[in-house]
Amino acid sequence: MGYYIPVERNVNLYVEDIDPGNGKPILFIHGWPLNQEMYEYQFDQLPKLGYRCIGVDLRGYGKSDRPWTGYSYDRLADDILAIVDTLGLDDFTLAGFSMGGAIAIRYMGRHVDHRVSKLALVSAAAPVFTRRPDYPFGMTKEEVNKLIEGAYQDRPQMLSDFGNLFFARYVTESFKNWFNGLGLVASGHATIQGLIALRDEDLRNDLPKIHVPTAIFHGVQDRICPFAFAQAMHAGIRDSELIPFEKSGHGLFYCEREKFNRELAHFIG
Repeated sequence: MGYYIPVERNVNLYVEDIDPGNGKPILFIHGWPLNQEMYEYQFDQLPKLGYRCIGVDLRGYGKSDRPWTGYSYDRLADDILAIVDTLGLDDFTLAGFSMGGAIAIRYMGRHVDHRVSKLALVSAAAPVFTRRPDYPFGMTKEEVNKLIEGAYQDRPQMLSDFGNLFFARYVTESFKNWFNGLGLVASGHATIQGLIALRDEDLRNDLPKIHVPTAIFHGVQDRICPFAFAQAMHAGIRDSELIPFEKSGHGLFYCEREKFNRELAHFIG
């Protein structure tokens, strides 16, 4: 079932809600520059196991409204809070992929684990996406600036080039075309604002504020969010569990989808 939920005045977010009937809820946050349709291969399977799968299109992405402002992690985390409270979710698992993982971490820090029982971080763009003097991992800010310039000049080509970094295993041209199409649905402005947030935000102070069981799912061959990100999150989140995906890059949700679905279901219980 799909519907819209208002998160602030004149801003409505699109939600897909697949409920097999009183199942444990999982709220999925997608990555940049995608939308909730990226979880197709989870939404096809997890409801069979009894889980309620809720996918949200972030503002500016997918079918959601496209305001000019509101693309900081703080505002995006507040949008998730509005979804949680409107749906009356409680004792749910919050699952975030890539930038969605970063937003999930900010939600946990900013809203004190509000109603979340477990946290699943999938190829998360955290604790910091770009290098710092005391954080030598990930892209440089200059490399992200080139992506921003590419979005201004030729967004389809930029997304295609970025997509070539996503998967460590072979995927068909048909799948690539579908996957790149998810990014093209986003507004150009939101695409750029997402890159600015990825470039500038720092979540290291949020990690100690997480007090729920946390599983970190991460591809060992990730070329977008290196495996060192996962190790840094594991060190910063108390009692977290690190689950490596040896055969995957950034897109482990597809390349090792059977393992990912199995491990996620095992984690949630």
